[in-house]
Amino acid sequence: MDWQEYVDEILISPEALQSRITDLGTRISHDYAGKDLLLICVLKGGVMFLTDLMRKITIPHGIDFMAISSYGTGVRQSDGIVRILMDLSTDIRNRNVLIVEDIIDTGHTLDYILRLLKARDPASLRVCCLLDKPSRRQVPIAVDYLGFSIPDKYVFGYGLDLDEFYRELPLIATLRPDRYNQFIGQDKT
Repeated sequence: MDWQEYVDEILISPEALQSRITDLGTRISHDYAGKDLLLICVLKGGVMFLTDLMRKITIPHGIDFMAISSYGTGVRQSDGIVRILMDLSTDIRNRNVLIVEDIIDTGHTLDYILRLLKARDPASLRVCCLLDKPSRRQVPIAVDYLGFSIPDKYVFGYGLDLDEFYRELPLIATLRPDRYNQFIGQDKT
């Protein structure tokens, strides 16, 4: 099926995404100049953001990946039960760690990741998130580098999936309300 039949609106254009990612890369490069920086991408949704962000960071840095699953009922529900599907392969002790996340919704998943990684004694631990839905927050999360605050709408594209499809889109779109029921009850982590 054509992705455009699911779109209510283009929330963030490719140009706006790339401009903001350039700004974030510039800030991160400045803030971590001369430091040992490790970017940790939360899979699967964060991979496109990580790839573009890495190109905009002008200082040497490493990368690693984590895969997390959140459980709940419904397409946008998370009750805070989190499971690690893939852990880091890198020791983060005494490293400056920057978590690269696609979207923060309730905050449960990122809260879990932050507590887990903090226990591993990094030199610093900060968050870079492309999208934030502050109206849905259940757990307070401090975001150090934020791309966009967005409304409480289901979004897809640029790494975020719609039933595991359309991650490759260079933009962020909102799902048409009349299509939403197709995806209710499916686990969307």
